[in-house]
Amino acid sequence: MIFAVAPMTPPILLLSLKCLCPSCLRDPRSSLQMSASLPGSRDLPRSQYDLKTYWGRVRHAADLSDPRMMFVSSSGLEQAKQLVSSYKQNHLPHMTPELWRAKKVVDSTLHPDTGEPVFLPFRMSCYVMSNLVVTAGMLTPGLQTTGTLLWQIANQSLNVAINNANANKSTPLSVPQIAKSYLMAVSASCSVALGLNALVPRLKGISPNAKLILGRLVPFAAVSSASALNVFLMRGEEIRQGIDVYPVLSEVEKKKLEESGESVQSLGKSKKAATIAVGETAISRVLNATPIMVVPPLVLVRLEKTAWLKARPRMIMPLNLGLVLATSLFALPLALGAFPQRQAISATTLEPEFWEKGGENGQVEFNRGM
Repeated sequence: MIFAVAPMTPPILLLSLKCLCPSCLRDPRSSLQMSASLPGSRDLPRSQYDLKTYWGRVRHAADLSDPRMMFVSSSGLEQAKQLVSSYKQNHLPHMTPELWRAKKVVDSTLHPDTGEPVFLPFRMSCYVMSNLVVTAGMLTPGLQTTGTLLWQIANQSLNVAINNANANKSTPLSVPQIAKSYLMAVSASCSVALGLNALVPRLKGISPNAKLILGRLVPFAAVSSASALNVFLMRGEEIRQGIDVYPVLSEVEKKKLEESGESVQSLGKSKKAATIAVGETAISRVLNATPIMVVPPLVLVRLEKTAWLKARPRMIMPLNLGLVLATSLFALPLALGAFPQRQAISATTLEPEFWEKGGENGQVEFNRGM
C-alpha cells in the first residue's frame, strides 16, 4: 500500500497513505522479493539486515524506498537483473556489495508477479515525490470548496493507481471492484475533509492560538481515517477470499527444495491471515501519518511567529513542503518496519483446516504486504 501526508495552511489537506502490497506467487520462499520473478532456483537472502528486529526491517524498508532508485537507467536495470540471475543460477558463489545493490535495484523496480517494471510514479522509490506533486496542488493559497474537492479526487486517484500498480495478485480486484472502492474512498475523504474543515472554526471556549493549532492538526484525523479505510477497501477481497499461507520450513528443508528446484506449495487460503495482514497494514498507515501530520504543522506554527517569516510570507509554502518532504523520508521506513512483511504465526491461530499443517514449530507464514 502509502503514503505521504501533509499539513495544510488554511484548507484541510488530506493525502491518504498509499499501499504497496507485493506478493510472492512465483516463489513464496523469496518473500517480497521482486527478484523472485527472475530465472533460477537458488534463493537470494531476503535482506542484508535482520528482519526479525524492528531496526533491521526499517533499514530494509529504507532501501526499498530509496529515492535514488528512481534514476536507475534501463541499462542499469538490465545489468542488475543479469547479476541477480547469475546468482540464482549458481554462477556466483556468494553475495557481494555489487550483488546487494543489484538486488536493491531489482526489488525497488520490478513487480514480483509479472517481472515487469512498475510505472515510475507508482514505485516505492518515487512514493514521497509523487505525493508531493499532489501536496503542492492542495497547498495552493486561497483554495475554496471546489478546489479542495478537486484535489481530494486527485489524491484518491493517485492512491488507487499506486495500489493497483503494486497490488497483491493472489486475490486481484476486478475493474468494477476497483471503481467501487475508488468512489467510496473519494466520498469518504471529501466528507471528512469538508466536515472537519467546517467544524474547527465553530469551536468555542478555546483561544485563537489553540484553534490555530487544532486547525493544523485536524488533517491527522482525516488522513488516518481515510487511509485506513482505503486499505480495507482496496484489500477487502483478500479478507473475503483469504490469502495464501505456507508452512515455515527448517534450514534442511529449504536446502532440499533449493537443490531440487521445487517451490513451496500453498496450504490454502486463510481469511484469518488476510484479516491480520490487512489490519496491520492499516495500522502502519496511521503510524506513518502521525509524524507527518503532527511535526510539520507544529513547527510551521512556531516559524510563522518569527519576524523573518512574517516579512517573507511567500516562503511559507516552500517551508511547508520542505518539512513534509523531510518528515516523509524518515517516517515511511519507520512505519513500514512496524510489522514483518513475511509473517510467521502458529497454525492454530488460523482456521481449523491449517492446525495440523504447520511446518517448523507448528508455524505457517504469509505475505502481509506493505
